[in-house]
Amino acid sequence: MSTVTQNPVMLYTEQTPNPESLKFVTNRMLYRGTADFKDESMAKEWSPIAEKLFEFPYVKGVYVCNNFVTVSKEFNYSWDDIMLKLKEFIKGYIGDEGEIVKEGFQEAMAAIEAENGVAYQYTGEMAELVKKIKELIDTYVKPAVEMDGGNIEFKSFDEGIVTVVLQGSCSGCPSSTVTLKAGIEGMLKRMVPEVKEVVSEMG
Repeated sequence: MSTVTQNPVMLYTEQTPNPESLKFVTNRMLYRGTADFKDESMAKEWSPIAEKLFEFPYVKGVYVCNNFVTVSKEFNYSWDDIMLKLKEFIKGYIGDEGEIVKEGFQEAMAAIEAENGVAYQYTGEMAELVKKIKELIDTYVKPAVEMDGGNIEFKSFDEGIVTVVLQGSCSGCPSSTVTLKAGIEGMLKRMVPEVKEVVSEMG
């Protein structure tokens, strides 16, 4: 029986606009979709790799998407001191083919979202507007935000105000407010005149 030899795990780091978050990019598909873990209890339930990362005292958040893991650190640590340890751990974990995100995670998140009323039910003209806003965010904003190790999700549209949720490196990032106001708000106002403002909530 022939054994399939996997290519060795390649891993490099990329800075994100948030000084407290670093993106660890690999040559493997880790998880199709987005998985954001802000605390240990959520990580314990759904992501073995995030759970292990939370065991490091300096890890504050873990975000997994496609072929990268974004780690957010406690501000009183320096990347110079911890980056190599994290890099070695992530590389080893992926090399050992450890589980990244458990089955059923996305369904569970969708259920929570529905319960919290994130998927607001819009009707008529409003539904058309919301569809257009969501499509613009997914097409133009999401890919750019993912490049920076983060994620953006549409949350609601009410009286001209679009609310979005920022995740990964974008959550708590000083430059995300600028991006939000200058980039996203400007584009949406141009494309959808009904939009007056874009505000964000941290995911």
